[in-house]
Amino acid sequence: MNHDPCSSRRLMAVLAAASLAACTAGPDFQRPAGPEVARYTPGTPPTHTTSAATALGEAQRFQVGTQIDARWWQALGSAELDAWIERALAANPSLAAARATLRQAQQLHSARAGSTLYPQVDASLGTQRARVSPSTQGQAGEAREFSLYNAGIGISYRLDLAGGNRRALEALSARTEHRRHELAGAQLSLAARITGAAITRARLAGQIASIETLVQTQDEHLALTRQRVRLGQAAPAEPLALQAQLEQTRASLPALRKQLEQSEHLLAVLAGEPPGAAQVPAFTLDRFRLPTDLPLLLPSELVRRRPDILAAEALVHTANAEYGVAVARLYPQLSLSASLSSQALSSAALFGGGSAVWALVGQLTQALFNPGLPAEKRASLAALDAAAANYQVVVLGALQEVADSLRALSHDAEALASLAAADAASQASLASVQRQHALGAASYVQLLVARQQAEQSRTGLIAAQAQRLVDSAALWQALGG
Repeated sequence: MNHDPCSSRRLMAVLAAASLAACTAGPDFQRPAGPEVARYTPGTPPTHTTSAATALGEAQRFQVGTQIDARWWQALGSAELDAWIERALAANPSLAAARATLRQAQQLHSARAGSTLYPQVDASLGTQRARVSPSTQGQAGEAREFSLYNAGIGISYRLDLAGGNRRALEALSARTEHRRHELAGAQLSLAARITGAAITRARLAGQIASIETLVQTQDEHLALTRQRVRLGQAAPAEPLALQAQLEQTRASLPALRKQLEQSEHLLAVLAGEPPGAAQVPAFTLDRFRLPTDLPLLLPSELVRRRPDILAAEALVHTANAEYGVAVARLYPQLSLSASLSSQALSSAALFGGGSAVWALVGQLTQALFNPGLPAEKRASLAALDAAAANYQVVVLGALQEVADSLRALSHDAEALASLAAADAASQASLASVQRQHALGAASYVQLLVARQQAEQSRTGLIAAQAQRLVDSAALWQALGG
C-alpha cells in the first residue's frame, strides 16, 4: 500500500494552524465576587462567650483568621468520637457513592477530551465475495465470481473554530469540581452528624441517670408519706399527689431511652453498619472537652472555603461554559477527514500489489435556518442566570448559619451560667438540709425534697452542657470544617 508522507504532513499542518487560529465563543468565567459585609451579625462582633462555674462551662474566644483543622472534631477531646468518625469516613456508603460519582465525572471529562482534542484514527480490514454478470453492462459472457480484499486507515477531525469543544470540556471540568466539592461537603456533613449524635447520646445518658435517681428519691418519699398516713401524721391526699408526680417523672424515662437508642442506631448506620451489629461507644459528657479557642473566618474567606458554596460556584462555571457551547453552534463548523486504503483480489497482494485508494475531504457547514439554535442559546443564558441566583442563595444561607451559630454560642453560654448558678444553689441547699438533718433540725422528708430539687436542677444543667458542645460543632460546620 503506497503512502504519501507529504500529504500527511500537509494535513497535520492544516489541523494545527486551524486550531491555533480558533477562538472561543461565549464569555470567560469570572468568579463571583465575595460578600461586601465584614461581619455576620449586627453590632459589634463577639470576641468571647460567658463562662460558667461548671464542667464544659469555660469561656470561648473567637479568633478571626485562624486556620480550621480538617479534623476539627478532635478539639472536643473524645478519643471514641475520633475513632468512630474515622471509621465512618472509610465505610459510609453515601461517601462511597459520592466518590464513585466523582470518578464518573472525571472519566466523562477524559472521554470527551479524547474524542475532541485529537484526530480520530480508525483502521479497517474487510473482504467480500461478489458475482458480476457482464449482461448488466450489455456485454456477453459468463458471470464471474471473485473475492475483494481491502485494508485502510481513516483520520477525521472536527476543527474547533468557535471553541465549542473547549467550552464543552470546560463545562465537564467544572462539573467535576462540583462533584469534588460535593464529596467534601458530604464528608463535613457526616462528621457533623456523628458529632451531634454522639453528644446527644451523652446528654441522654446523663439525663436518664439523673431522672432515675430522681425517681428513686420520689419513690422513697412516697413510701415514707404512706407510712406517715398510716400513723396519722399526714393527710390521705398527700400520697396521691406524690404518686402523680412520681408517675409523671417515670413516664419521661421511656422517651429518653427511645431517643438514646435511636441515636445509637444513627451512629451505627452513619458508620456503614447495621444497628444490630455495631458496638457503638457509650458516649458520656465527662469524656468530652469544650474547646476554648474557636476559629472565625471573614465572610469573604467563607465563600472560598465552604464546600456547598464552592459547589454552587462550580455550577455557575458549568452554566457559563455551556452557554459558550450554545453560542458556538451558531458559527460555521469545519470537519476534515482523510483515508488511505488498499484493495486487492487476494489477501497476499493486499499489502504489496494492491490498488491504493486515498481521499481527503474538507466540509464546512453553516446553519442558515435553524430556529432551534437561538432558542438553545437563550435557554443556556437563562440557566446561567439561574445558577448565579442559586449561588447567591447558598451564600446567604451560609452567612445565616454562621450568624446563628455565633448567637447560639453566646446565648447558650449565658443560659449555662444561669443553670450552673441554679444547680450550685440547689446543691448548697441540699448540703444545708443534710447538715440540719444530721443535727435533727430537719426531717427526712425535707431531705428528700431537697434531693429532688437538686436532681431536677441537674437535668437542665446536663442539657445546657451538651448544648455548648453542639454549638461548637455547628460553628465548625458552618465555617466549612
